[in-house]
Amino acid sequence: MATRIELVEVSARDGLQNEPGFLPTADKLELIRRSIAAGYRRIEVASFVHPGRVPQMADAEAVCEGLPPAGGATRIGLVLNKRGALRALATQVEELGAVACAADGFATRNQGRTADETVEDALEILRLARENGRSAQATISVAFGCPFDGEVDPGRVGEIAGKLAEGGAREIGLGDTIGIAVPSQVRRVMREVAKAAPRTPIRLHFHNTRNTAVANAWAGVEEGASTLDGSIGGIGGCPFAPNATGNVASEDLVYMLERSGVSTGIDLDALIATASWLSERMGRPLPGLVSRAGGFPPATS
Repeated sequence: MATRIELVEVSARDGLQNEPGFLPTADKLELIRRSIAAGYRRIEVASFVHPGRVPQMADAEAVCEGLPPAGGATRIGLVLNKRGALRALATQVEELGAVACAADGFATRNQGRTADETVEDALEILRLARENGRSAQATISVAFGCPFDGEVDPGRVGEIAGKLAEGGAREIGLGDTIGIAVPSQVRRVMREVAKAAPRTPIRLHFHNTRNTAVANAWAGVEEGASTLDGSIGGIGGCPFAPNATGNVASEDLVYMLERSGVSTGIDLDALIATASWLSERMGRPLPGLVSRAGGFPPATS
């Protein structure tokens, strides 16, 4: 098991995409700035999708134009097709994130494509990134279950992972898009992916819909995951997945990992302060727990 885990901060993209209101561009940039200051070295900053489908991401180019100094961090743009990839490549993002779906039901509603077609789209995005000197990774969405098709065969996830690895993905992400995974399932799916793409690092993306995200993250770390996604305050959800609530809170992940002897390089106090700031900006309490309870042991003056 790794003694250090890389964390990717996704609040500025996946965290905001399902919000009913529009968070101003300046606030998104402040959220990204705070993430960099807390120690993140990879941050999802925007998704290049149709603004009619995901209104919160309508200012993707404006966000990228105003990005604060990276401080060594890699800024990631999520793209679903060639058009999105070309938009992202026209900005300063260093990495493209493609998405392939493991089930037709979700693929058609989220991307207007069959699952196999989303794999082909992801492979084209990987090629475009490579040809333009950018890094690229791919996430397999609904890797643990689909809200429309039900159970997803781990072997199917492994098959897709193998294709993405052959296509040059620097990393394979496994998305628990609707928050239904449990630790034993995480292990099974990861083993299939590791068998199909043995030299490709695995990143895990969990939603806390059924209160299993932290347990799933720990199971993934024990199984050999190199990277975990998290969202400050636990905000997030998918507009095309019924009842998909927020991502696992970044501060909850950092607390769990650091207390377990796994280094993250992230400042927990800075995350808690940012979650409080974000709660004020969004006008409501956020679901993350450590940001409410605080870290341990308590800071001494």
